[in-house]
Amino acid sequence: MAIKFGIVVFPGSNCDHDSHYVAETILGQEARLIWHKESSVGDVDVVILPGGFSYGDYLRCGALARFSPIMKDVVRFANNGGAVFGICNGFQVLVEAGLLPGVLLRNDSLKFICKYVHLRVEKAGTLFTSCCRKGEVLEIPIAHGDGNYFTDGETLRRLEDKDQIVFRYCDRSGTVTDESNPNGSISNIAGIINEQGNVMGMMPHPERASDPVLHHTDGRKVFDSIVESLVNHSQLV
Repeated sequence: MAIKFGIVVFPGSNCDHDSHYVAETILGQEARLIWHKESSVGDVDVVILPGGFSYGDYLRCGALARFSPIMKDVVRFANNGGAVFGICNGFQVLVEAGLLPGVLLRNDSLKFICKYVHLRVEKAGTLFTSCCRKGEVLEIPIAHGDGNYFTDGETLRRLEDKDQIVFRYCDRSGTVTDESNPNGSISNIAGIINEQGNVMGMMPHPERASDPVLHHTDGRKVFDSIVESLVNHSQLV
């Protein structure tokens, strides 16, 4: 069966077509772009909130996109167990919408950073990491000015206790260090998942590391995980 991807397009999104390309051309699945003024995500199996600069990042990154008409149905879809994946700006939209805890602040360098980084898989076997091994190191690019994940101490403890931290910035060997943290994120957090396991946000861009022509394909493991997990789930239902 083909998995149906729906990629939301906000004014200022610039990675929507990248995600569509990966889903349709690289993975061979169905994919469609969903304009932010639509009222329903339709019959999709997974919703992607892509990277970019929705609404020009005015007010706060993701703060205006959170009120786009489509987001009401994205929240409904997520609350009903639908798979929702936020990448970079999409992660920012997810926290603004209350689907994930925390906030994304300015990078501690106060500079936009675009480079490849290393991520350690902290939680394997999720809907988004079923093709990964715990402790595996992935090389995936970042491109953001506001990727500094922050939350209060109580929420951080809860994320740790409930095993909701999916990715941490690390060095090439998998060691989590201050030097390997590109933006100042608390506890080197690069990606988290909700308690139910159906909503994930991450700052790095796996869609930019999925095509062999780019000589980086670690990001494809995230997309392959989504497809594998949803196909297996449909077979069990």
